[in-house]
Amino acid sequence: MTLKCDLQYGKGDSEYRLSRVGVKGVRKPILVQRDGINGTLNNTLNCSIDIFVDLPGDQKGSHMSRNVEVLNEIVEESVRHPITAIEDVAADICKKLLVRHEYAMEAQVNIEAEYFRATKTPLGKDTFESYTLLAGGHIERDGELTKMVGVEVIGMTACPCGQQTVTEMLEIESKYPVMTHNQRNVCSLCVYMPDGVTVEADDLIDIVEASFSSPTFELLKRPDEGQVIINAHSNTKFVEDVVRAVLDNFVKKYPELPDDVYIDVVSDSEESIHKHDAFAEREALLGELRMENQ
Repeated sequence: MTLKCDLQYGKGDSEYRLSRVGVKGVRKPILVQRDGINGTLNNTLNCSIDIFVDLPGDQKGSHMSRNVEVLNEIVEESVRHPITAIEDVAADICKKLLVRHEYAMEAQVNIEAEYFRATKTPLGKDTFESYTLLAGGHIERDGELTKMVGVEVIGMTACPCGQQTVTEMLEIESKYPVMTHNQRNVCSLCVYMPDGVTVEADDLIDIVEASFSSPTFELLKRPDEGQVIINAHSNTKFVEDVVRAVLDNFVKKYPELPDDVYIDVVSDSEESIHKHDAFAEREALLGELRMENQ
């Protein structure tokens, strides 16, 4: 069947350029294949994907079906030839979008995926814990591609101010950590970098978890539960401390990364004794962070 006209190429009621037009929350499985200690590891990630291009002012609409067509092609290709990182999927989609949308000057892709990995509790029990992987790509026509790799990790913090207050009120002198109130902390670390530069999401998870008062775990038997509490109250942190610890751990982990790598760290603490949350964030070029920490 041949259609008489393509409305998207028509004129809109007004001619304002739109920064992003596309589809959000497209769910697709993406097969990721990595080399591990015990051989090749296959992991099918359940991904939610946002796909955008810009739209010139003299065009009524964007061809959104092309976004999903490109995504389907990339996903089908990942089954035949597994990819090693979801940020590469985002980058490939961005490049193809500018081919399919000849009127677009830029393209952007965001991917969020559920991720499980093996770890151990404080007393050495094997466990699988859940994380959120974040990935993205942005490209301008005749410009450079920027990739993003990120993680969102749940941990806990114990308040140093509350601990000091309790110590002073009860006049406690003890070699053991004193009680304080706790927060569930959700921390994200996103790294924006040029094509050809890469970091491992597992390393980012390690950086964030090392920056909490303590990691948290889905299942804890009583001895491990007690150890998590002891560890957290022996390592009290403000929400600001988490961000600064992530920055410091990142700078030390990646001395070889170029200065123009861009980092965004967000720490959000869900308070236990207040009805509000505590929040801290830092966005910076890696070169800026290195200068500040000299």
